Amino acid sequence: MDFLKTMKDLAKSDIQRIVLPEGEEERNLVAAATIHAEKIAELILLGNEEVIKEKAKKLGISIEGIEIHDPAKSEKTGTYAKEFYELRKAKGVTEEMAAKTLLDPMYYGTLMVKMGDAQGMVSGAVHTTGDLLRPGLQIVKTAPGISVVSSFFVMLIPNKSYGQDGTMLFADCAVNPNPNEDELAAIAISTAETAKNLCRMDPKVAMLSFSTMGSAKHENVTKVQNAVKKANEQRPDLAIEGELQADAALVEKVGKQKAPNSKVAGEANVLVFPDLQAGNIGYKLVQRLAGAEAIGPICQGFAKPINDLSRGCSSEDIVNVVAITAVQAQNTK
Repeated sequence: MDFLKTMKDLAKSDIQRIVLPEGEEERNLVAAATIHAEKIAELILLGNEEVIKEKAKKLGISIEGIEIHDPAKSEKTGTYAKEFYELRKAKGVTEEMAAKTLLDPMYYGTLMVKMGDAQGMVSGAVHTTGDLLRPGLQIVKTAPGISVVSSFFVMLIPNKSYGQDGTMLFADCAVNPNPNEDELAAIAISTAETAKNLCRMDPKVAMLSFSTMGSAKHENVTKVQNAVKKANEQRPDLAIEGELQADAALVEKVGKQKAPNSKVAGEANVLVFPDLQAGNIGYKLVQRLAGAEAIGPICQGFAKPINDLSRGCSSEDIVNVVAITAVQAQNTK
């Protein structure tokens, strides 16, 4: 399975409107030209229209036919500001504060998604993850039944020796620094659902630790064990097991030796890390040492798709995340 080709083909099959708040940023403009030309999504760029068009001209690319909104001039800004005021007035936001806030393209873009004027948003080439999460949690909020927003990376293993045809999901590698056992259970469930609904995988979720099935005793191990129990109580239909060491999760021989009764050990295609340090280190090691392609971080748990980018992303990365966001939007109709 060519994961990215599959995402792009799915995106093209049911075109979604995706807003790029960083519309004046050059990588976004190059990506926008590609996305528009390949009909991956219908885009909205946010920013000063003259600046955007002048930059596109200097880059030698065409953005003809792509919608541009300037929050400082848009007729939508007033409507969005009223909606934001209603959402946040109990938190002390005044109408004046709301009007000023909506000049921020991150808030304008998030309100576009909330109001149904866009089906998803992609940001992060310039803004931080926190810049994306704040308006997302204030405006779009979490999906029904989901208690925590988290993230995952799609890891494409070049020799296809692990995961499902070389495709694996790693979570959470970007959002929650030290999830408690309830949050860890929620992350496992969300990532299993993502694997099934977005990636068309049969999820086999390993909740990782430095212990396998009680081989070590420590409060950090107990947290993972309790998270596994809670995830299984909430979703007995999903294959979520642990605690497992990474080798027991990935290598069939080791899995059979260390966890002989497990349906996941040695066959995991979803890895849930116990905290952000482990997750962030883990995906970067696999990316660099195994030559894997790391796509993300992709957010999960929002009521509507809002996705982050690495500030070191390429224009190709933006194209890929927009395609994934469009497929997420198809699944959240």
